[in-house]
Amino acid sequence: MPLRVGLVGIGGIGRTHADAYAKDELGTMVAVCDVIKEKADDAAAKYGAKAYYSVADMLANEELDIVDVTTSGYEQGSWHFEPSMEALMAGKHVLCEKPLSNDIDECREMVRYAASKKLYLGCNLNHYFTQTAARAKQYMDEGMIGETINLLFKMGFDGGEFSYGGKGSARFNQPYAHMKAFLTHPFSVMRYFCGDITHIQTFSTKPGFRKNKGDLLLSVNSVHVRFENDTVGYLLSQRGDAMWGLGGWWSCEVAGSKGTFCIENCVEKLTYWGGPAEGGKPEPAVMNTGITDFNQTFPDRIHAFLEDVTNGVNPEKLRASGRDALATMEYIFAVIESYENGGAVVRPHKLPALHGDPRTEKI
Repeated sequence: MPLRVGLVGIGGIGRTHADAYAKDELGTMVAVCDVIKEKADDAAAKYGAKAYYSVADMLANEELDIVDVTTSGYEQGSWHFEPSMEALMAGKHVLCEKPLSNDIDECREMVRYAASKKLYLGCNLNHYFTQTAARAKQYMDEGMIGETINLLFKMGFDGGEFSYGGKGSARFNQPYAHMKAFLTHPFSVMRYFCGDITHIQTFSTKPGFRKNKGDLLLSVNSVHVRFENDTVGYLLSQRGDAMWGLGGWWSCEVAGSKGTFCIENCVEKLTYWGGPAEGGKPEPAVMNTGITDFNQTFPDRIHAFLEDVTNGVNPEKLRASGRDALATMEYIFAVIESYENGGAVVRPHKLPALHGDPRTEKI
């Protein structure tokens, strides 16, 4: 029987989630909720669900397995905590859009509470639910990368001063909004490939054309990191301040002692360089998916959550879990601390410990 889903927040991302549920046999969206009545009513009519205008009312009147939270708010995350906690307190599993919250204490509490109740808390860290990331991880698992040496990540919007549209709404025109709303994704991919980050240093800034308009956003972030396994890494992110060149809007290169891979445009292309140098270096192996629509990552990520809940996996083994999302926010708040201290090296706050399950894990 498909899992019964209630969707909270009917904006653009909410409709993208709704489209994914409509095509997935593991879940059925039975309720939609938005404080703006017209949005809820329109979505209910389109997707054959019942409309609600408060989370409390939806929870009181529907037998739900999952609540999917796609609200926005300040820095694209301030409206995530309250509906997620309402759902968790009602004993429902939760899938939340990124970031978990724009407040680190709220992020920590969401993860703590879900773990205490043994509920699934997932986050839409969809950037590594791709064919390219899966093949790259296979290279790593098969020993074709060897010991990881360095990771280079570049991600942002194509733009420049000619396309700058002004400082935008007060909800997003905050100094750290780009960091909180956007760095979740590159940090999640970096951690997926190379593990936990132990040291962070940043030089964050904004171009003159933003400064001249009174724009508060620190839109350019140059971040140097060290991973727990001694790999070093670099992340460059910007919000439409310059035009991108090689690699497009999203590129991730992981270099190792036996091979190197680079993903371009997230879903589109993967190149692998490797093999012994004797007799000449082998030609690179290129995987071109032909996919250019980033939105295709949403159905894959949502299906993975439905699959994990259906299969009853240990919550600590949940793919793209709340704990994984918390890790990205701990890194982001370390970036903020580094910036506020003139580029000092910062050690991110430790994540809650994993406990394991003796019924399913062998020592």
